[in-house]
Formats: sequence, C-alpha cells, structure tokens
Amino acid sequence: MKNKALQLALREWRRHLLNPLTITVLAGVTAVLALVGPFGTIQSLSLPERAAYWGVLVIVGYVGGYLISYAILPHNDVPKQRIPRVLLAGGLTGIVMTAMVTALNIPVFGVLPSFSNYPAFVATTVAISIIVMAVIDMFNRNLRPHSGPVETTVQTPPLLDRLPFDKRGPLVALSVEDHYVRVQTTVGDEMLLMRLADAIREVGETTGAQVHRSHWAAFDQVAKVSRQSDRAVLHMKTGIDVPVSRANVPKLKEAGLLP
Repeated sequence: MKNKALQLALREWRRHLLNPLTITVLAGVTAVLALVGPFGTIQSLSLPERAAYWGVLVIVGYVGGYLISYAILPHNDVPKQRIPRVLLAGGLTGIVMTAMVTALNIPVFGVLPSFSNYPAFVATTVAISIIVMAVIDMFNRNLRPHSGPVETTVQTPPLLDRLPFDKRGPLVALSVEDHYVRVQTTVGDEMLLMRLADAIREVGETTGAQVHRSHWAAFDQVAKVSRQSDRAVLHMKTGIDVPVSRANVPKLKEAGLLP
C-alpha cells in the first residue's frame, strides 16, 4: 500500500512538474531573480552565474515544497485543518531550503552565514517558504477536481457518424449481409457498404467483440446468453439474436457472460 501511494505521488509530481504552465512559471521566476540579483548576488555573480544559482534554488525549493505539500496538506477544504498544515509544510520547506542555501553558498561564495545573522536568515527563509506553500495550496485547490458529480465526456463511436441522425444510438450489433454491414443500434438499424473488419475498427470505446465470422456484439446490450451444444446465442436487449461460434465462446467467459 505504501509503495502504491509513493508511486502515485511520484506520478503526480512528474505530471505537475512537466506541465508547461509549471515550467513557464519556474523559468519566469528564475529569470526575474537572475536579473534583479537579490541578497547581493547582483554584485558577486555574473548574469549566467545568477541564472544558474537562482535556477537551482527555485527548482529545488519548488520540488521540495510541492512534495512536502502533497504529503502534509489535507485533501479537503476544512480551514481548521488546512491552515496549521500549511504552516507546518511551509516550516519544513523553509528548513530544507535553509540547508540547501547554506550548502550552495559554500562552493559559490566560499563563506557560511555568520552565527549572529543566521537566526534572521532562517526566519526569513521559513517565512518566504510559508508564503510559497500557501500559494501552492491555493493553486492545488483551484486545480483539484471537485468531489461532486463530474460529467464525463463519452466519445461517440466514429461508426455512428455514418448513420442517419434518427438511428444514432448505443451500438448493439454488427452483422454481415452480402457486401454490406447491418449496424444495429438501440434506435434502429442501417445498411452500410463496408467490410465488417472496418466497421469493428470504428466502434470506438464500445465494449464488445467479434463473436462470429459475420457478427460483432456489444456486451452491455446482452440481455441473456443461451448455450447450443458447443456454441451460444446472445439475446440482445433490443430483441435480436446474435450467434456465437464455438471458437468465440471463450470471449463470453472472459466478459463474464458465461460461467
């Protein structure tokens, strides 16, 4: 269970970090900091050096803050829980960033913050991290899907686009008749001049299978199944019957239509 949760968190992190909007924002923040050069970096570092320095801090800070927020921030909108957890996540991120800035400043500037200035440095870093965490929390809440009913977009099978409007409904069955395919829907049927294999390729996400050399059936439209020796017959909800060849009976078992 822990591994599954970790994999989910890492997947969510990769998806979020590789989002074009996230990349644009991080690049923009890095560019502004490199140009402005706060905390004396404009005097001590060249523009490319400032870009590298602030780029590392921005990316590490954002990634660390996002992972901490994902682990700590509640997935609900209860203010009494959210505010203290934002403070906790921001505080932890601030500690991480303090250690990161200290470690980065040693090779870049060759100095450590003086002991007298260190408390103020830590407090400033934590305060900034809490503000950033509050922004991340607000950003996540606005992007997170609401828990209420969600309308899902169902893709219409391309095959239905070939039918008259009054016969476009959920697919029931496809049957070969000479050089035509009879397309059965819940609201009627229509003959189309095409191969069965081509028609099956256009059923879209409709759950079903070719159950006979000349027939395809939608499994959610099956009312019942009857066995005939080593073969079977699908009795569809619209009243039509679809034969199932012996070789295709296992498909019914896989779909749960036969024991």
